[in-house]
Amino acid sequence: MPKEPSERLQKVLASAGVASRRKSEEIILQGRVTVNRKVVTQLGTKVDPDRDEIRVDGERIQTESNRIYIMINKPRGILSTMEDERGRSSLGDLVSVPARLYPVGRLDATSEGLILLTDDGELANLLTHPRYEHHKEYLALVNGHPSEKTLEAWRRGVRLDDKLTAPARVGVVRSERDSTLLRIEMREGRKRQIRRVASLLGHPVRELRRVRLGPLHLGSLASGQWRYLTAREIGQLESLKQRPKRKKRRRPRRQKRNR
Repeated sequence: MPKEPSERLQKVLASAGVASRRKSEEIILQGRVTVNRKVVTQLGTKVDPDRDEIRVDGERIQTESNRIYIMINKPRGILSTMEDERGRSSLGDLVSVPARLYPVGRLDATSEGLILLTDDGELANLLTHPRYEHHKEYLALVNGHPSEKTLEAWRRGVRLDDKLTAPARVGVVRSERDSTLLRIEMREGRKRQIRRVASLLGHPVRELRRVRLGPLHLGSLASGQWRYLTAREIGQLESLKQRPKRKKRRRPRRQKRNR
């Protein structure tokens, strides 16, 4: 017997990177989606993404069965985008595949290390949205020799933009004559956060490299090189989609005293 359609259409669109699930629902209601050449406007319609022909605005979507997952070790001086309007060097100059890829876990041009390239929009959102709080690990070479008091302040949180950074794990890998190599593990990811915190604490960053993103480890992949993820690594990423998102802890409300 043929397999019965088992996935909701809006979930399939979100997984294909068309839009978020809520936005995908709007796209369906607007009559912009066809399944096997028939317009579908009913939310909750079940489809088989491997067998059904699903199009948005006439363009066929990519399904889970042919997803692309690439790990790249971004070198310094390369932008974390697939192309640049001003002609600057970008990831697209290093990786050329016939698919629209999203860089996951961007790094500034002066940093290096692990970036994931994928056409899996749902996964890209899971790994980058702050509410999911996935671990990221970095090696940072900083000026001078931070004291234990300074490192403890970093671990507890430093005020940036009138808000404390989330707790982080910060440890010394080795000390050199005029610098220190730190290993930093964090869930948060504000713009240039490590560089800004290090400068505020009096130890500016000389070099910064990301070595882990969620379950993915950079390993021995050379700078500027890339590879497809293994089946095991893809399985680890797929398992992230099954985990419930972390709920923010709410502070208990103060009870009003009767006057």
